[in-house]
Amino acid sequence: MIQIKKVDSLEQLSELKQQYMDQTTAPLDGMWMAGFVPMGSHFGFFENEKLVGFFCLNDDGYLLQFHVSPERQDRASLLFDSVITQKDSTFEKIKGAFVSTAEPKYLSLCLDFFHQFKVHTLMYQKDEGMKQAPAQEAQLQMTVVEAGQLAEAVEFAKTAIRAPEEWLTGYYTNLINRKELYGYWENGRLVATGECRCFDEYQTGYADLGFIVGKSQRGKGLGTRVYKHLIALAESKELKPICSTEKDNVGAIKAISRAGLFAGNRIIQFDI
Repeated sequence: MIQIKKVDSLEQLSELKQQYMDQTTAPLDGMWMAGFVPMGSHFGFFENEKLVGFFCLNDDGYLLQFHVSPERQDRASLLFDSVITQKDSTFEKIKGAFVSTAEPKYLSLCLDFFHQFKVHTLMYQKDEGMKQAPAQEAQLQMTVVEAGQLAEAVEFAKTAIRAPEEWLTGYYTNLINRKELYGYWENGRLVATGECRCFDEYQTGYADLGFIVGKSQRGKGLGTRVYKHLIALAESKELKPICSTEKDNVGAIKAISRAGLFAGNRIIQFDI
């Protein structure tokens, strides 16, 4: 009999997480994988006290990951049904799921059991076969954001994208400590930031990129120039660039596409 128990240490899941990553068909989105998933609650499938699978659930009741080990794939459908119909009182009621098209087994289960879905996020990577047009402008001069510039960066992002200050402070502190946050100043004023986030495990050959352009600078091509700078930065470290944006963010979609990245995968939101 397989039991569901909460897992308090992600180290317990390291082997299963590696299995999960090995079955993906493309790099997973960095913000979801390294940000949202570690913040979620993890539950293990235990058979005779041995872990044979897991799932991750966020605070809103959405599944973020689901995996069953190869030797127990015959039970995957039954276990998924048990989770989404809440035949166990260990966790809160499931409201839906987020899954990318690069996670085929998890995606197939979602398609079997959910009936409502929509595209939530576009996932980009470099098209290695695409011929790049010669650069028409000088490369943007961005510099690493230092610890003393944290407050300025937080205030800039809070105004530009209306993100919570507390979350931004923690998030940017981590990026600054890792030297993964870059800024572009005009006349002493921060007008754009870029992120070139490296992975500590699993997708270590990739760099996950992100950017914010101040409201007064939008529509001038600055976002594309930031992305070109970040792509060059990633490649200088022998890393393959990836990034993502929500499907309704028209400005970001244009900037990313013009920088030479293509949306090969999607993150799908399923709802009950």
